[in-house]
Amino acid sequence: MNLQKRMLAMETRAKLSTLWIFFLLNMIFRDLHELAKPEYLEALMNGQVSELMLLLAGFVIEVPIAMVLLSRLLPYGANRWANIIAAAIILSLAIAYGTTDLDDIFFLIVESAALSVIMWSAWRWRNPVLRQPAIAQEVSS
Repeated sequence: MNLQKRMLAMETRAKLSTLWIFFLLNMIFRDLHELAKPEYLEALMNGQVSELMLLLAGFVIEVPIAMVLLSRLLPYGANRWANIIAAAIILSLAIAYGTTDLDDIFFLIVESAALSVIMWSAWRWRNPVLRQPAIAQEVSS
């Protein structure tokens, strides 16, 4: 693979990885906002949050963490589909989980936009190995 093709592939990988970091930071800060609510802290202190709920939350948060790395390491085809599927799953969970107040709505909009851009970028990402620069096409003709 020539340098131009590798750079094009790396640009898309870097963009996807960066979008996952952006999404993850928004997710973390949304959760930090929840800690400021007395009813949330009370539920935590009274044991209303079960170990199973914490385990499921751990799995949900692990997906974007893993996608930061996988977006850089996976080969083209697996990378493309992993980003589309992971973003679709996380987006559907975010929408299904719903919102409770204005800051949740704000973060849901930002997170949804980031996940939508991830899916769109991965969907439009074309295999850089199949692309040939215009100069190479003229020379081979």
